[in-house]
Amino acid sequence: MDNPKTLALIAHDGKKADMVAFAIAHRDVLERYELVATQTTGTLLRDKCGLKVKLMLSGPLGGDAQIAAQVAEGHIEAVFFFIDPLGKHPHDPDIQGLLRICIAHNVPLATNAATASYIISPKAL
Repeated sequence: MDNPKTLALIAHDGKKADMVAFAIAHRDVLERYELVATQTTGTLLRDKCGLKVKLMLSGPLGGDAQIAAQVAEGHIEAVFFFIDPLGKHPHDPDIQGLLRICIAHNVPLATNAATASYIISPKAL
């Protein structure tokens, strides 16, 4: 049997509620994947959605960089990073690095629930 594909889940503070709502709506699909997430987002997904999630560091402490490294190594199938375009993010260089790595390695990247829903639809993955 093939190993399950891995999805990375990240959400800025202003978008964590959107990520939880997305995960609740797509729980049956998400539970078929290995999930990794930055610490705060992953903890919310565990507590609110009952999903099994491997926790990385929080984003500002290096979690975005940890996930970027996994993308570069070919361990992540897709990244769902719900970005708050109106918020200030002191770790913006790490965020930009993760986005650049996803693009460079041709890894699907969803920055909102609509795109994430499409990526996990049966037609996409």
